[in-house]
Amino acid sequence: MCIHLTNAERLAMETSAEAWDPPPAVDYLSWAKRNIVFSERESPERGPYNEDRFPLNSEILKALGPDDPCRIVTFAKSAQLGGTVLANIFTLGSLDMDPGDFLYVHPTDDNARRWSKMKLMPMLKGTTAIARLFPTKSRDGGDSVLYKERIDGRGALQISGANSPASLSQVTMKRQCQDDLAKWEMNAGGDPETQADSRSAAHMFAKIFKISTPLIWPGCRITKSFRAGSQEVPELPCPHCQHYQVLTWDNMLANLDEAKPEAACFSCVSCGGLIEEHHRPWMLKRHRFVAGNPKAMRYHRSFWWWAAYSVLQSWEGIARAWLTAKGDPAREQTFMNDMAGLAYEAAGEAVAWEVLRDRAAQSHYRRGQVPAGGLVITIGVDCQKDYVQWQVVAWGREVRRWVVERGVFPGHISEPSCQALLDDLVKQLWINSAGRGLGCDLLAIDGNAWTEDVWGWAKKHPAHRVIMVRGANTETAPLIARVKKEVNAKTGKKLKYSRRFFNFGASVLKMGLYRLLNKTDPLERGYVGFPVGLEDDYFQQLTSERRKAKKNKQGFEVWTWIKDATQANEDLDTMNQAETAAIKLGVRSFTDTHWDRLEAEREAPIKGLQLDLEDLMNAAAPPASEAPTGAADELAANAVRDDAPEDEPPPPAKPPAPAPAARPSLRDLGRRLNRR
Repeated sequence: MCIHLTNAERLAMETSAEAWDPPPAVDYLSWAKRNIVFSERESPERGPYNEDRFPLNSEILKALGPDDPCRIVTFAKSAQLGGTVLANIFTLGSLDMDPGDFLYVHPTDDNARRWSKMKLMPMLKGTTAIARLFPTKSRDGGDSVLYKERIDGRGALQISGANSPASLSQVTMKRQCQDDLAKWEMNAGGDPETQADSRSAAHMFAKIFKISTPLIWPGCRITKSFRAGSQEVPELPCPHCQHYQVLTWDNMLANLDEAKPEAACFSCVSCGGLIEEHHRPWMLKRHRFVAGNPKAMRYHRSFWWWAAYSVLQSWEGIARAWLTAKGDPAREQTFMNDMAGLAYEAAGEAVAWEVLRDRAAQSHYRRGQVPAGGLVITIGVDCQKDYVQWQVVAWGREVRRWVVERGVFPGHISEPSCQALLDDLVKQLWINSAGRGLGCDLLAIDGNAWTEDVWGWAKKHPAHRVIMVRGANTETAPLIARVKKEVNAKTGKKLKYSRRFFNFGASVLKMGLYRLLNKTDPLERGYVGFPVGLEDDYFQQLTSERRKAKKNKQGFEVWTWIKDATQANEDLDTMNQAETAAIKLGVRSFTDTHWDRLEAEREAPIKGLQLDLEDLMNAAAPPASEAPTGAADELAANAVRDDAPEDEPPPPAKPPAPAPAARPSLRDLGRRLNRR
C-alpha cells in the first residue's frame, strides 16, 4: 500500500504566496465588459455590456474605483438611465474583485425585499463570476433575502431599508450604495442618510454611491448631494462649429414646435445651428465632463445628465411627454423628474388671497352655477368635531376646474341630521350653462378621523358615488393609492371600507394647486375658476398653508406644510379631496373623444320651450335619471373599476335615452330679451 504525504513546506509556501500576492486591480469597467450580459427582460440593449452605447457611464465607474481619491460619488439623473446598472456593477464587482462587507440601502424594507428577489437573485444566478461565490442553497444563515454572504466568508452583502434605523446600526461597511435617495424619509432614529454615511466612517478609503432621480426642491436629497459635490455635467461638441456645450431642457423647449414633436432638437449656443438627434452618436463619442465645483473632486464627485443623452430615449419621445404633461402640475413634476432629471421647483406659497377674491369678482358665472365647459362634478367633504364642510368642483378639458359651491353642515358625521344633509348633497343638482341639472359624479369624504362613523354613512351609498380618502403628506406619496387592507383591532376581521378607501398625495396636490392659482387665462391648461359670491374666508382658507423647513425632534431639517394657527384650512382640504375624486374618475386621462361625448350629453343645445326669466329661474332641473347616460356610465365604471364591493357590481351600461324636454339657457334667454 502506498501512502501519499503532504509536503508541509510546499503547502506553507503556497499559502504564503497566495496571501502575499497583491490583489488584482479593481476596474469596474473591465469587470462589466467581462461579466455583465443583459437579457431581454433586463434591458432593451441585449447582450454584453457595451461601453460605446453608454459612454457617459465610464467616468462614474472610474470614480467608484480605488484609484480615484474621492469618498462619495453622487449621480442625479432621469429615470431609466442605467443608474441601476451602475449600482449593480459597483455592488457585484466589489464583492468579486475586492471582497468585503457591502451595504445596499433602499427607501424602505419593502423596496429592499422586492429588489433582492426580483433584481439581485437573477443577477447572482446569471453572472458566472458571482454565482460560484454565493450559493443559493445555504442553510446556515449566510443566504437570506436581506443578507448574502460569500461562500468563503470573505465578504457579505447586507440589504436594508432607510425606514429601519435598526438595520443601519451596529455595522461597519467599506462600500455602500444608497439607492433612490430622494425618496428617503426620516425614520424613528432621525436622518437615515446620516445614519448610513456613518456606517463607513471607520474606513479611510470607503466608497459611498448615492443615486436617484430628483423629486422636489427645496428638500430633495439627491439634488442637495449633487450641489455639495463637484457638479460634473457632460458637454458635447456642436456638429457644425465644434463648440462644447451642455444639452439642456430649456434649450430643447425653446426649439420645440408643438405641431411637430418629431422635429425636436437643440440649437447651438455659439453658431445657432440646429443640433438634431442623428448627431447624438457622433457627439457622445467626443463628450467631456466639466465640473462646476472642481474643488470638491478630491472628496465628493457628483454627476448629472438627463434623458436627451441616452440612446434608449428619443428626442421625439421627450417632446411628446412634455406636451402630455404641460399645464398639469402633477404631470409636469413627473416630467421634470423622470425626463429632465431635475428637481421640481415647489410652489410653497399661494398667490395672495386678495388677488383671487378680486379675480372672482370679475367672473362670468355666479356661485351655485356650473359654467360652460364644466362637464364632471366632484365633491370634497372634510369632517370636523362639530361640523362637516364641503366643496363642489366642476371639471373640464385640459384639467381646467371651476369652483361651483361650498358650504358647512352643522353636527358631527355620526349624527343622523348631519348624515341626512350629506345624503341630500349627493342627490343635489346644479344648473349648467345649458340649463341642465348636473349631479355629483363622485364624492370623496375624509376618512382619516372618525373612520368608523364616516364608513357608517358612506356605505349607504354605492361605491361609484362615494369613496373615503385621507391625505398622505409625504412628498413621495402617489396621487392616489388604495389604503392597505386594515383589520379591526378588537376582532381581527378585515374592515370592508378598505375596498373604497384611498390615500392621496396631499403635498403634491397642494403644490400643484398653488402653481395653478397663478394662471389668469381661462383657456390655459389647468386654469382654476371662481364664481362671484364666495366669501373672503374661502380664499383665505384656500391659501392658508405654506411649505417650510422646520426642525424635527431629532434636530434635523424637514420640509412640511404649516398652517397659520389663526386660520382654518378646510377649503384647501376639500379642494384636494374633490381633486382626488376627479383623479379616481380618470379626468386627467380623458381623451378628446370622451370629452366630446360628455359635452354632447351634458351641454347639448336646448330646443323647445321659451320661458321668461322668472319661469326659467323657478323651473326644476331635469332629473339626473333622464339625462343621457353613455359617458356617465363610463364615469361610474371608472369610479369602481378596481374597488367595487363583492356584493356591489359596477353599474351596467345603459343605452342612451332621448334628450329630455329642455329649457333655454340663461345665455340664450339673454339674447332673446335683447332682440325684443
